[in-house]
Amino acid sequence: MENSSASTELEKHPRLEAIAPVKDWSGPSDKENPYNWTKAKKIYHTAVPAAFAFVVTTASSIYIPGRELIRQQFHVSLTVALLPYSFYVFGQAWGPVLAAPLSETFGRRGTYIPYLSLFALFTLGAGFSQSITAITVCRFFAGVFGSPVLSVSAGTIADIWMPQDRAIPMAVLVLIPFLGPSFGPLISGYTVPAKGWRWTQWIILFITVAASIFAGGMKETYKKVLLSRRAKQLGAPGPDGIQLSLSQKLNLLLTSTLFRPWNMFFTEIIVGTFAFYIGFNFAIYYSLFAAMPYIFAKVYSFNLGLQGLVFLGLAVGNVLAFTLVLTLSQITYRRTMRAIKTGKAVKPPPEKRLLLALIGSVFVPTGLFWCGWSARSSVHWIVPIAGSAVFAFGNFLVFMSYAIYVIDVYGAGVGASATATVAMVRSLLGAAFPLFTIQMYERLGISWATSLLAFFVLALTPVPWILYRFGPAIRARSRYIS
Repeated sequence: MENSSASTELEKHPRLEAIAPVKDWSGPSDKENPYNWTKAKKIYHTAVPAAFAFVVTTASSIYIPGRELIRQQFHVSLTVALLPYSFYVFGQAWGPVLAAPLSETFGRRGTYIPYLSLFALFTLGAGFSQSITAITVCRFFAGVFGSPVLSVSAGTIADIWMPQDRAIPMAVLVLIPFLGPSFGPLISGYTVPAKGWRWTQWIILFITVAASIFAGGMKETYKKVLLSRRAKQLGAPGPDGIQLSLSQKLNLLLTSTLFRPWNMFFTEIIVGTFAFYIGFNFAIYYSLFAAMPYIFAKVYSFNLGLQGLVFLGLAVGNVLAFTLVLTLSQITYRRTMRAIKTGKAVKPPPEKRLLLALIGSVFVPTGLFWCGWSARSSVHWIVPIAGSAVFAFGNFLVFMSYAIYVIDVYGAGVGASATATVAMVRSLLGAAFPLFTIQMYERLGISWATSLLAFFVLALTPVPWILYRFGPAIRARSRYIS
């Protein structure tokens, strides 16, 4: 039977020999290579992680409309009532640490399913919690186990789409985590007054179940895991990465997802400055989910449902920035292809990737000043919402520009560590800022509290401009760039 099975496998993959290590696909047309899947199958396998990402990011802010009821029920301050929101964001910092070992050994699908299941269990626990401590702990672990979905999704895109076809699916996957938080308060804003705060968790649970059912047809996409399975069927050695010892995998994990990101934060000017800049921008982004309900309730007497609607301004800003990035990406790609055909292609310096960050860096403080000083009863409510859209527009441009820039500078491997650095700093600052946001607004007033945040951002605005001007000299001193 074993000989028959091996013979069958050799007929299916004639270029492979049972005794030879399975290092790569049998050829360009290998049907098991995800690059050769049908377009419909690729779109489906892009939509699945996008759906998961939407669930996990929506869960962060869906809690916000229930914070007042939680404060009243458990007799705590508003700051304490915001802890479950902040600790969820803090939990998301650990995604890369958890995703790396499981993804390497069990593949993308083997990472999504178990972690999303744990995410659902802790969301269920938060819904049944009888104390603010229990809610906070459950929400923290929901954030921890939901975040690997965000870390692994980019790998799925790289698995199934050829480099020249990745722009649109990758851009969509970047957009979704920006949109998710905008829809959280909108979804729960009308539910909480009628059903209570626990429904903020039940809704996420229902959406998670729906996304899991949608993912029922998902296949494995990770090349090393697929080749390892083939090698096992043939009785041959598999790819080198799969056969690493436990100690080697642990060393790789600690180096790439823990030590290297923080080492780069403190030793690499490019990573350290941008991580702090983007982290601060996102800290303000998360703070707005505490501030905007306060602003629009106090100035415009918005109820919970209407307070949820104001976050659509952030969504609009993100979508507009996404559209700009996508349009410019397609124009650049066509120009590059024409240059290659004519033999005039010249690779531009990585600093050219920062042009969008230069634009975005101006919009971020502008949007904050706009939002803060237009929020008054004599001004229509759409005006401060438009200001929040301007802020979101700039924030998205800065983030996208950096993400592409570091890959150009450091390459895919080290670049992933640079991106992980930003994710960690973003989550740490994003968890801390909402805890003092309301107190700041109560003491300084809406206009000056928002302006204080804008002034801090303004002080960091030169970061992309300095790197654009002095990037080559800074790169020359890096020990991570060969």
